[in-house]
Parts: sequence; structure tokens; C-alpha cells
Amino acid sequence: MGVDVLAEIRIDRPTDRVAAYAADPSNAPEWYANIESVEWKTPRPFRVGSRLAFTARFLGRRLSYTYEIAEHAQGKRLVMRSVEGPFPMETTYTWEAAGEGRTRMTLRNRGEPRGFWKLVAPFLTMALRRASRKDLAALKARLERRA
Repeated sequence: MGVDVLAEIRIDRPTDRVAAYAADPSNAPEWYANIESVEWKTPRPFRVGSRLAFTARFLGRRLSYTYEIAEHAQGKRLVMRSVEGPFPMETTYTWEAAGEGRTRMTLRNRGEPRGFWKLVAPFLTMALRRASRKDLAALKARLERRA
């Protein structure tokens, strides 16, 4: 059973500002509750082919995984795919204008769990959906507090 979770939110900030902040991997620990750290594995700047090592804690387990930037249309879409980690995963962000100075952002996580994760896939899907909603709410709160 695969995992495919889509969450979305509207943020009262212009699309370019939301996308610039959310697409910067160095900001991830500030708005993703489960991400503890991000380490650049390739030199900056951020571009297709860049690799980043993430350390996270999810469902009581410590996870280490490396994402590669697969696609980046600045201010519109970002796709990251795991190249190392517990199972193949893809994370996609999209941004679009939702009125004057507002942004609609989506966060999609898709993957094919293996091992332990395959056994708990239904629970993993629910937990990932809940975490994605909370993370987007934290991103919204953070960006809307900024002037």
C-alpha cells in the first residue's frame, strides 16, 4: 500500500515571499515540527540536482534521509525525491496566487513504504496527514507574523 497525502493552506502573504521561504531547505526545521536538522550535501545555491540530508523524528523513530531536488520552477513548484532513506518518498510543494497578497500552498508526500513502515502504512498515512496540516499551519503563522 502506497502513501499519498495532500494538504493545502492559504497564507496571507504574496506568493513570491511564501515560495522563497518554504523552498529554502535551511528553513525547514523552523516550520516542520519533526525535522531536527538539514545538512547541505552539495554546494549552494539551491538548484535541480542539489542534495540535502534531513534528520527527523517521526512516530517515535529517528529518520535520516537524503533528498535530491528533482524539479524547481521558482515561485511555482518544487519536487524533492529521496535518494537515501527508509523508503522511496517524493515531496512536492506548489504555490499559486489566491487573491491580492495571498498564496495557496499545497504540500504532497508520496511514497512506497518498506519494512516496518509498510506494516504501519495506514497509520503512517494518518500521521503524515496530521503532521502536514500542522506544519503548514506553523508556516502560515510564522510568515503572517513577519511584516
